[in-house]
Amino acid sequence: MTQRLTGRTALVTGSSRGIGRAIAQRLAAEGAAVVVTARSTTSSRSVRDGHEHVLEGTLGETVQLIERAGGKAVAVAADLEDPVQRAGLIDAAVDAVGGIDILVNNAGFADYSTIEAMEEGTFDRTLEHYLKVPYLLSQAVIPRMRKAGGGWIVNIGSSTGLPPIRPFRDYNKTSGDVIYASAKAALHRFTQGLAAEVLDDNIAVNVVGPSTAIMTPGAATLLPDGYETEPVEYLAQTVLEMCSLPATERTGLVAFSLHFPWSQGITVKSLDGTSELPELQPPAWANPNIAPDGLKA
Repeated sequence: MTQRLTGRTALVTGSSRGIGRAIAQRLAAEGAAVVVTARSTTSSRSVRDGHEHVLEGTLGETVQLIERAGGKAVAVAADLEDPVQRAGLIDAAVDAVGGIDILVNNAGFADYSTIEAMEEGTFDRTLEHYLKVPYLLSQAVIPRMRKAGGGWIVNIGSSTGLPPIRPFRDYNKTSGDVIYASAKAALHRFTQGLAAEVLDDNIAVNVVGPSTAIMTPGAATLLPDGYETEPVEYLAQTVLEMCSLPATERTGLVAFSLHFPWSQGITVKSLDGTSELPELQPPAWANPNIAPDGLKA
């Protein structure tokens, strides 16, 4: 292991399972002390399309996985829909590990529904998770990063935030992802604009999204049957790459998890950093609007 993040601290939201857990594991494997956070320390219940789903995975399990691999992690529960809890999250993370060099805005909420059928509350909740929360957490952490001489903010995006493939596929006609995709598109633009604002403070701000989709407990109920997904390790590696160079060298990118490592010749490692994964070329059916190396601001 290169341990390139030794001495660094990180906060990863939504890290009790899925993509967030994988990112936390990968950063910890490179030496970062990671604060993992989610709404509670127990398995979550999520209401989607009027039905309640239990999502497996806890913060304690994430901490155990990291510690068993020799890393350091601390769990801090915070409901990001609660203004008081999210307002205190940055301070709580700093108290836990002594600072925040890296902020990964991963936590989210997805309840797909066509525009005609979507409830207003679902619209509001989607935008709150994917735009308001990254805005508030970034706003809170920037002064600390500036005082420390720099830092990294990584927002988790989506290829749905790019224009859909034409002619429109059946998926686009029926999936109900329009508000989710619109929020991700806004997050991409937020990231690029914030990158310009804090460049002179040596704070890098980038987006990383799956090139296709990743099968997580949350995504399982949203993806169509038979959809070909990608391993989460490639996204976790791409996030790591966005936390490894100063802002003057890499900022304002919207990068995708298969396209970026493939185009840059980056070796992708397992989540514990102990083994190399094979090169994985982006599939031909991926969104053609993805630039090979990310969209530069």
